Amino acid sequence: MPTRRQFLQQTSLAATGLLFDKSEWFARNKPVGLQLYTLRDEVAKDLKSTIARIAEIGYKNVETFGYAEGKYFGLSTADFAAIFTQHNLKTPSGHYMILDYLGKGDEDDLKRAVADSKPLAHDFFTIPYLTEPLRTGLDDYKRLADRLNKAGAVVKDAGMKLAYHNHNFEFQDWGGGKTGYDILLTQTDHDLVNFEMDIYWVSKAGVDPIKLIKENPGRFKMWHVKDMDSTPEKSFTEVGTGVIDYKEIFKYKKLSGMKHFFVEQDHIKIDPYVSITKSLHYIKDNLL
Repeated sequence: MPTRRQFLQQTSLAATGLLFDKSEWFARNKPVGLQLYTLRDEVAKDLKSTIARIAEIGYKNVETFGYAEGKYFGLSTADFAAIFTQHNLKTPSGHYMILDYLGKGDEDDLKRAVADSKPLAHDFFTIPYLTEPLRTGLDDYKRLADRLNKAGAVVKDAGMKLAYHNHNFEFQDWGGGKTGYDILLTQTDHDLVNFEMDIYWVSKAGVDPIKLIKENPGRFKMWHVKDMDSTPEKSFTEVGTGVIDYKEIFKYKKLSGMKHFFVEQDHIKIDPYVSITKSLHYIKDNLL
């Protein structure tokens, strides 16, 4: 039996190993997630088997989508959440449109969605998209920034954090280099509004993700990790097979404030399960 001194020495060595092996720590504490939208066609055919396959392939987290009128694909929140629990999957973030709140300021729309999300135990309640009528100019983005601040307070009271997920339209130049994303970043409360950086869409907008992180440290609590092919269309491809330098970008995960990241691929040209497996293996072998 080891002496107390030997036990303390071994514990100290173990702790030292954890301190210095940052990649091992990150791999354990930042499990790879998948945005469920990637497999939306498979979900439409068989939700339960799709979630089972996600777990079988090796993902640990799933970012949900599909909430509408109090249901997820026709299921109650509790029944939807139970499927993930069955397969030891966590759902640290969910996408919620809340268009009536964003467009009309209907707080009941927001509060209903926040309440319905509770059984999924999200860390982040995420707004994924703005329809065109909500983004016709900088004044719209100023109004949205105000509503995001108010929503952030409601979400915080429910024990979660608010996040906003970008596409590329937020980076449109409305004159003098001013963009909607500038407004959202500068006119939202850092304590109430976080951002989920979709690295593909940032890159497609011609913006350097690393520069954006350096200019706004700590604000990008989540990432969407998807790659871009080398065709003129700059289409979607599996992580590690495209032109985005994820090895370099992942060096800035701490500065970003990143807590979770999710593989997402809007369009897939090969078998979808092969696709998400390829992305997962690249991330595990090269980024963690």
